[in-house]
Amino acid sequence: MPRTQKNDNFIDKSFTVMADLILKLLPANKRAKEAFVYYRDGMSAQADGEYAEALENYEEALELEEDSFDKSYILYNMGLIYASNGPKLAQNYRTFAN
Repeated sequence: MPRTQKNDNFIDKSFTVMADLILKLLPANKRAKEAFVYYRDGMSAQADGEYAEALENYEEALELEEDSFDKSYILYNMGLIYASNGPKLAQNYRTFAN
C-alpha cells in the first residue's frame, strides 16, 4: 500500500486527494506521474521522520524522473535528510536498503 493511503489525518487525506486529481489532469507521461507518486511518498515519510523510507522513495523518483528541474527538488530533499542526520543515517540506510 502506498504511504499516501496510510495517512490518518484530514489534511494528509485532503492533500492526497488533491495530488491524485492533479496527477490525473496533468498532461504528463506515465513515468513522470509515477515519479511524482514516489516523490510525494518521500515527502510524507520525511515529514513523519521516517528518513530511510523517504530516501528509498526519493531514489525511486530520481530513477524515474526525466526533468532536470524536478530532479533538483528530489536531490535537495535527499540532501536535507543527509545534512540533518549525518553519517549515522547513511550507514543505517545502506543496511536498510540491502
